[in-house]
Amino acid sequence: MDIARISAFSFNNTGGNPAGVAICEDMPDAQEMLRIAKKVGYSETVFLHKQDNGWRARYFAPEIEVPFCGHATIAAGYVLGEQFGEGNYKFYLNDGDIKVQVTYTENDSKTISLVSPPTSSEPTPSAYIKKVLTIFGLSQNDLDNKFPVHFASAGAKHLIIVVAKHDTLRNMGYDFEPLKELMQQQNVTTVSLLWQESAILFHARNPFPPGGVYEDPATGAAAAAFAGYLRELPWTGEPSFEILQGEDMGSPSRLIVEYSQQPGSGIKITGEARHIVDIK
Repeated sequence: MDIARISAFSFNNTGGNPAGVAICEDMPDAQEMLRIAKKVGYSETVFLHKQDNGWRARYFAPEIEVPFCGHATIAAGYVLGEQFGEGNYKFYLNDGDIKVQVTYTENDSKTISLVSPPTSSEPTPSAYIKKVLTIFGLSQNDLDNKFPVHFASAGAKHLIIVVAKHDTLRNMGYDFEPLKELMQQQNVTTVSLLWQESAILFHARNPFPPGGVYEDPATGAAAAAFAGYLRELPWTGEPSFEILQGEDMGSPSRLIVEYSQQPGSGIKITGEARHIVDIK
């Protein structure tokens, strides 16, 4: 099976989050996809199979299947654009479907956009918040009180925590197994830790222990969930903004986020991508 290695949400042709992309004549069974994802070693590998007027897509981390992954979708759009040209592609997920658009820019680079599954958001119980903050060595005083801690979803469930100072984000650290266990109790995919620099710019870090990954350098599904959360607050800032992620990992990544005011509607996430290498 040919697997393309693509770095999604790259920034000035560097950084980004690596993903494996496999286009399959026949979709392997779940155990085989999990085995391949573990061998590839990235936070996600996406498997695509032609279906009707679109593509069946399944996403596997080294330890679990996830219902939706933004950066692997961007990577998949990049590969489809190479093989079939710019245009719109439909992805059939385990639950619902999404749109992916590939556009060529003036210098012939590719910009890929997705529109996420519908969003939802709900307050996180205070006892759970306290346990999570303890694992990160944080307290309520470290949080930005404009942004209450919520569970938020846009195809996968994330925990949204906004901190008050950039240094708190830069110095992030946590105990892997206790956080993994706590996240599994609530079926949380990543913890999305953010800091607001301005009305149009956030910085983010995303631990992903349920997938066997300490931290993701770019997380499109979490960015979409965060935008849906902002809309429900409601957010008084701009409905179009950027998220910079991966800076503290040495893999700078940029995610462009846009949303409409329609409650629950999908979020548009845009980024660039680049090849790493192709393997067998």
